[in-house]
Amino acid sequence: MRLTRQTNYAIRMMMYCASNPEGLSRIPDIAKSAEVPELYLFKILKPLVNSGLMKTVRGRKGGVCLARPAEEITLFDIVRVTEEGFFMADCFEDGETNCPLVDHCSLNAALREALNAFLAVLSRHTLADLVKDRPEIPELFGLKVA
Repeated sequence: MRLTRQTNYAIRMMMYCASNPEGLSRIPDIAKSAEVPELYLFKILKPLVNSGLMKTVRGRKGGVCLARPAEEITLFDIVRVTEEGFFMADCFEDGETNCPLVDHCSLNAALREALNAFLAVLSRHTLADLVKDRPEIPELFGLKVA
């Protein structure tokens, strides 16, 4: 299983926000410190806001922040929003498949079991788990630490 660049960037952006003691974060600051193209972050931000994971505050002193505490946002929550599908083989997809074994093969069941295990692990880990007890994270993002 390989996560997309979109998921990677979304997790970086959300880690930045979880590490920011100031509360609101600016997209240009996140882009620079997380080494992510600014336009890409704006693209990713919309589905994260629509799903209730992040929120935006307009105005001169506005920015973005987590919509819920980092302890309440699982990695699965983020992946579910940023990944389009979890098709590990043609037989996972709805519709046509070129495999003559699709109705007689146990590969689909084995892959589904593996995927469910993967998603279960992501559900056990929160955004807070990625940043708590890691004092170097805010520093790596260039954030001021109290």
